[in-house]
Amino acid sequence: MNASGLLELAAIVSAHGPVLVEGPGNLSTSGLEQYWTASQCRFDRWSKAFKQLGAEAEDPGPGWADEGWPTLRATIEEVLTGEVLTRVFGAVVTAYDARRKSGQAEPIARSVMIGHLEARNRVLRWLVSGSGIGADEAFALNRLRRRTERWSDMLVGYLHGLVDVRHFAVDPERAADFAEDLSYRARLPGGRHAWTLLTASLRATFGTGLSATSPNADLNERIGTSVLSCFRSELFESTGTLRSLWVTRLVNGAEDVRGMVDDLLCPAEQNGRQRRDEEAADRFLDRIRRFNRS
Repeated sequence: MNASGLLELAAIVSAHGPVLVEGPGNLSTSGLEQYWTASQCRFDRWSKAFKQLGAEAEDPGPGWADEGWPTLRATIEEVLTGEVLTRVFGAVVTAYDARRKSGQAEPIARSVMIGHLEARNRVLRWLVSGSGIGADEAFALNRLRRRTERWSDMLVGYLHGLVDVRHFAVDPERAADFAEDLSYRARLPGGRHAWTLLTASLRATFGTGLSATSPNADLNERIGTSVLSCFRSELFESTGTLRSLWVTRLVNGAEDVRGMVDDLLCPAEQNGRQRRDEEAADRFLDRIRRFNRS
């Protein structure tokens, strides 16, 4: 999954977030664990890539323009566009927890958010220093940063009516303004088309200019699969223009995981499965808390 795919997935999560928050069913513990694990692996790869590329940028050799810079640019794009999904999914699962007075998902969302903000700060420092980056490239990446920040606030703003999730916005006041505007447009004649127009605008905004491939496409896909595994698959049957081949693949992947687990368990074991899931969730949350303190 590339950078534009991460943005499209963020829009899907925002669109269907209210159904997940207010509907029946429980979040997948295994999906949340995969989301956290894949995110941590991606943070580690970003850190190693920035360290290596930073050393190369200090004394760029003849291959920097053809290999070093494209890799650095794609990595920066991945950090900036992936932040939108991190914020939106974090807001959704936090709202889910708040509605149920649960502590299952919010610690995971906050942990991933902290790690992503650390990577984002590193990107910002790099853009300011300009090491290995030309003025035009720095300007283009800074423009991408501003755009992703605005879209983060718009998609988080769409969830604003569920519970207070402003802390997942870049600019909470701007997110509140977007929430008010979206609510107003939804009440207008033809307001049901507002979301279709919004997603078409997102694709037009980020449809060009991004790298064709991402350095961590495999982890992006694992993150996408884990996010979608938290939603019931039928929610995506009427997604319309949002549906694409990669979304279908991720949804099917999430369903395959659920199906294999269901086939392996007989009905008489359902109570035992629930207890094991609860115990696994408690152990995993305890691991997250220890990780945050380290």
